[in-house]
Amino acid sequence: MPKYYDFKVCGYYLYYTSHCIVEAMHVHASDRKLTEAGSAKFFVKSDGDTTIEKTGRLSDREIKKIREFIKKHYKEMYLKWLELSDTGYYEGSQE
Repeated sequence: MPKYYDFKVCGYYLYYTSHCIVEAMHVHASDRKLTEAGSAKFFVKSDGDTTIEKTGRLSDREIKKIREFIKKHYKEMYLKWLELSDTGYYEGSQE
């Protein structure tokens, strides 16, 4: 599974999967197992803000820190996303 970075943010890897690229850009936050069970899912808007589809096992503090990290780095993260997808940013409600 492609990671946005090789390091952890608040103890979680930020990644996506090849199955994800049919959706708008988003970030999974998961432990070392990189499984969707217990992971959080953040959809990224074109300005770097995020909406959360699921919080997983993350605390409110961890979610806040990860959202801040995504806001700061979303442009370089988007370039990673584009390596497998051209779907783009989150533009509204998901079906």
